[in-house]
Amino acid sequence: MRISRTLSRSRATVAVSALAALGLVAGCSQGGTSSTGGGKKDGKVTITMGLFGVMGFKETGLLEQYERENPGVTIKAEVAGDEQTYYTALQTHLAGGSGLKDIQGIEVGRAKEIVDTQADKFADFAGVEGTGHFQPWKLNQVTTPDGKVLGLGTDIGPMAVCYRKDMFEQAGLPTDREKVAGLWAGDWSKYVETGQKFKAGSKDSKLAFMDSSTGLFNAMIYGSSEQFYDKDGELIYAKNPVVKDAWDLAAEAGSSGMTAKLRQFQPGWDPGLANSTFATTVCPAWMLAHISEKAGPANKGKWDVAKAPKGANWGGSFLGVLEKSPVKAEAQKLVAWLTAPAQQAALFKGIGNFPSSKEALTQTEVSGAKSPYFSEAPIGEIFGAAANEIPAEQVLGRKDGTIKDTFSQGLHLIESKGRKPSEAWDTTDERIRKAVG
Repeated sequence: MRISRTLSRSRATVAVSALAALGLVAGCSQGGTSSTGGGKKDGKVTITMGLFGVMGFKETGLLEQYERENPGVTIKAEVAGDEQTYYTALQTHLAGGSGLKDIQGIEVGRAKEIVDTQADKFADFAGVEGTGHFQPWKLNQVTTPDGKVLGLGTDIGPMAVCYRKDMFEQAGLPTDREKVAGLWAGDWSKYVETGQKFKAGSKDSKLAFMDSSTGLFNAMIYGSSEQFYDKDGELIYAKNPVVKDAWDLAAEAGSSGMTAKLRQFQPGWDPGLANSTFATTVCPAWMLAHISEKAGPANKGKWDVAKAPKGANWGGSFLGVLEKSPVKAEAQKLVAWLTAPAQQAALFKGIGNFPSSKEALTQTEVSGAKSPYFSEAPIGEIFGAAANEIPAEQVLGRKDGTIKDTFSQGLHLIESKGRKPSEAWDTTDERIRKAVG
């Protein structure tokens, strides 16, 4: 089966004002007295959803399908393009107890904060029938210490390396995806060594080996069970060898001249794709859509996908139901259906969101998927194998997203500002401590 993506699932920030996003997640009661948006009237049910980015439920027609299969149910979904603004508004509404939807999307970087501070606001999915098909670590990310499950998983972000075959060829490197994966098998430092070989052999001195060192940093830390926090919620990034090793290697890459100094989803990255300025990028499954869109038709077949040195996960989301929703049971039923294996497989087929369901990985739509844009790469097989290599436990922290962004800014100081790695680390450490209190 072949998959072609035309919609972007990137976590990129888009131009949506705070006021607009507040409107997107605000709701008015319809037939109920709760602060959430849905309700029951005359035997009919209205369920409201607050989503962000391209989660795919509207785009692939799944919501319409559910309405057809469940007469009397109407689903009203509103989507904010900017997750950051969406989440800020969600926090405001949770604190105020009004303006909430029956179902709210939760990005994985916010999951721990929701678990720690808002668990009483969300309905419990523990024991809900038909939810035993997820990757073992997925639901753990939204489970409270006393076993309450605050939502069900949508997609995940197993990682690979996307590369330009034509650029590898001109630099004297292999282009076959199996041989390319062999260049860096089992060790991210070999990926950087390949970059050195690329620089030495490239006939075009302007070509960079990778877009930026931040993608490398993310891939390395997200291959570990613990990154910035430990199981007790204590900050450990400064003493975690995983983080320090990732920083050191990313800093080496960033100061070596092998990067294009283009942070993913920041200004300049999209033109870098369109203008073919770099040969590789660390790519979670959901990023393929963005690359194919921004690199454009002219570069179709020039890109390919190779297995990453080690399994890691970057990204993913959940759907939670508000405890005070007047249609809580109906909303939970909808969430369970939207995240069931068949629907997760349909989302992957439609827009490439990679399933968090173990069972969905075995379905032909996923396991047999190939990408025409990426040289017929067997992306279902590559990302499926990567998903099964992700550590069984993924420890999250309240400010994971903020810390990740701060590390990205710190590496940018090395790449683009010429700062010494030790100085950039001290600056990053100071910024993190101020940000997390």
